This record gives sequence, C-alpha cells and structure tokens, in this order.
Amino acid sequence: MTMRPIRIIGDPVLRTPSEPVTTFDAALRALVTDLMDTLLGAPGRAGVAAPQIGVSAQVFVYDADGHRGHLINPTLDLSEERQDDDEGCLSIPGLYFPTTRAQHTTARGVDQNGEPLSITGSGFLARALQHETDHLLGKLYVDTLSGDTRRRALREIRAGRFDSPSRNR
Repeated sequence: MTMRPIRIIGDPVLRTPSEPVTTFDAALRALVTDLMDTLLGAPGRAGVAAPQIGVSAQVFVYDADGHRGHLINPTLDLSEERQDDDEGCLSIPGLYFPTTRAQHTTARGVDQNGEPLSITGSGFLARALQHETDHLLGKLYVDTLSGDTRRRALREIRAGRFDSPSRNR
C-alpha cells in the first residue's frame, strides 16, 4: 500500500490545470493504485485527484455512496437541479462550507486501460465527481463559494484555521 502525501492549499500544483492522459501503461496503473491507496487511508474521504498528490494528470479516484472507482480525462454533464450541502477537501483539511453543486451528473472519460467509462450519480456521488473534476481544472471547492460564505472561507484559510499537517508536527 502506497499512501502519498496530500498537497495543501498554497501548493501551486492545486491551481494548475492538469495534463490530459495520453499514455495508458504500467505507470498510469501505478498512479491509479497510489491514488486509491491514498484515498482509502485518508480521513473523511470521497475522492482524491492526481494534483492532490503532486501529479499533473487528469486522473481521480472516488469512493462515494457505495461506488468506488477511477476516471481519466473526465468531462461532466450537469443537471440544472441544484443541491446544497457542506463540502470539505483533503487539501484544505478541517474546513467545511455550504457548497452548491448540481444534483445529478454524468462523468465520461476512460479507465486506466483507455476504455470508455461513464458514471452517473446523484447527491453525494454527483458532488464527489464534480469536486474531483474541479481539481483537474486547477479549482478548489472554495472557488465555487460566494458572498459571506466565500469571505469567511478565505478569511479562515488566510488565518491558517485549517488542520495543516505542518501544524500537527
């Protein structure tokens, strides 16, 4: 089992759009395995994207609502129906804010062998698919916040009020 360290907000890799995957080889399969090992070993988890472990590749893994898997080079089809719930992120540990997402989504991409893959989800699974796809675009969930919620989130991040691993050493 290879758990990789999670990059924390402030790391430029989290704000840089990831590169599409074009080579489907043993290195990609190892990345998917490392991502899943990292996800399964992380507290309060729903997914982990490659940028969160410092890799610029359009790959994420998820474990939400009884669905577990991975997706490479995803695109999303989002419903107009919305959901609001608290959302958090392993890259901003310990902070949760009410976040609006599409209630339903279909994520399309490929698996680690380059075979087409489609995942349709509602509720928490839809939220996880959107959250992880955002990571691949260089976005964090706090970027989707607005108004007072956004101001409060940014204030708490600037003040270092999240559970930074460096503060726990």
